[in-house]
Amino acid sequence: MTEPFGSLHLEHSSTVDRIVEELRRAVFEGELESGTPLREVALASSLGVSRPTVREALGVLVAEGLVTREPNRGVSVTSPDPGSVRDVCRARTVLEIAGVRHWPGADETDRKAVREALRAYEEAAEDGASYQVLNERHLAIHLSLVGLTGSPRLVAMAEALVGELRLALAQVDRERQNAQAQVGSHTRLLDLLETGRIDEAVADLESHLAGAEDAIIDRLHLEEG
Repeated sequence: MTEPFGSLHLEHSSTVDRIVEELRRAVFEGELESGTPLREVALASSLGVSRPTVREALGVLVAEGLVTREPNRGVSVTSPDPGSVRDVCRARTVLEIAGVRHWPGADETDRKAVREALRAYEEAAEDGASYQVLNERHLAIHLSLVGLTGSPRLVAMAEALVGELRLALAQVDRERQNAQAQVGSHTRLLDLLETGRIDEAVADLESHLAGAEDAIIDRLHLEEG
């Protein structure tokens, strides 16, 4: 017998996905700043959906780290913690430098992935893409550097790390409005790699990542204990 309610789940999932995408967009575009409470009743009313649907969508965003659920306080847009930011930045630096040092012996497919990631970011910057798209493509460049190691496990670790930084970096880049400057910085790094100047590339990457770390702490006005 044909299941009469088969389409209901698909429609529900589609609604949840649309809510997730809209809230994600609002966070990355700065319409919802760090610490903003996300009330289920208000969201359900604004979006014209049920509270359980909103609750499910928020659960997806909690898993992504974009929002935080706290007992007796509800859900709010995640506020980066300075200690965590610095720890994540140190960890990603280790992984990305390992990738850069592997450039000379890396598989050509992995080197091509770096070039393509940079090209995609450059195209997004030229097209005036949203901050969400710019953020995703920016981070894709850094993940492609780790990919030079040829280790799926290291790439998976890097993906988890940049996931923790996505929101903070998006907020910083939005405030800086520096997509074109970032294109130039990453182009210089790739040029160093292409010409075999690995030590210079390492130094350049270290400086870039240290600057990103400090910018997150300074621009988001995070207080360090």
